[in-house]
Amino acid sequence: MTDTGPTGKHAAAAGARPGPKTQEDREEGGRDAARTALLEAFGGFWGMVETTVPGLVFVVSYTVDRDLKVSAVAALAVSLVLALVRLARRQTLKHAFGGVFGVAFGAFFAMMSGNAKDFYLPGMLYTLGLAAAYVVSAIARYPLIGLMLGPVLRENLSWRTRNPGRFRAYTKATWAWGIILLVKSAILFPLYLWGDVTELGWVKVALGVPPFLLAVYLTWIFLAKAPPPIDVIAEMEAEERAEEERAAAAAEPPR
Repeated sequence: MTDTGPTGKHAAAAGARPGPKTQEDREEGGRDAARTALLEAFGGFWGMVETTVPGLVFVVSYTVDRDLKVSAVAALAVSLVLALVRLARRQTLKHAFGGVFGVAFGAFFAMMSGNAKDFYLPGMLYTLGLAAAYVVSAIARYPLIGLMLGPVLRENLSWRTRNPGRFRAYTKATWAWGIILLVKSAILFPLYLWGDVTELGWVKVALGVPPFLLAVYLTWIFLAKAPPPIDVIAEMEAEERAEEERAAAAAEPPR
């Protein structure tokens, strides 16, 4: 009979314990964290729904009956319903509130001016301003994607000074967002100035999700190829524990 004494037990226990994480494991964990952070930062599936559906309701309603007030109220009602769905699902409301505010502002602006195309103008101006912010932040070497995702990934601003590979990835991703939103604006503003409201509405709906998905995909590609984030929060916690241990050791009376 084979001896299964303490040595055998210890070996079995050691075999059951997972070994230290390899570089590949850390990189895979960084990619998973980046994917989760991207979904959180940009609203995920419901963010796309809240961005697209109210505008779709407005253009369909206006195409059918040409009643600006009814179309604006219908779009706002749908936006409120989507916010209530988020509330019922106990999801974060920051994207829902942003959607409700944007639709309400557009509806108010259109009804005040009497021009149905003005329903889309606040969102178009926001997109153009956001594109400018992405471009300026990339030129200033404070890429906006890094500022948004750094705290979520627990790396804060360490990517600027300690992780040049991630700095380059965040810069590329920020340029991608800026260029995509600039192209979107270059398509929509001529339609606003010279096109029909239904043309503007349908094109804006069509340009809602695809550019967003392209920008998120490019961001994911850039970050997946970058080094994993440096967890500065864990570093600070470890330093605090070490300091507490040193203080406790110094307080012990000499033997």
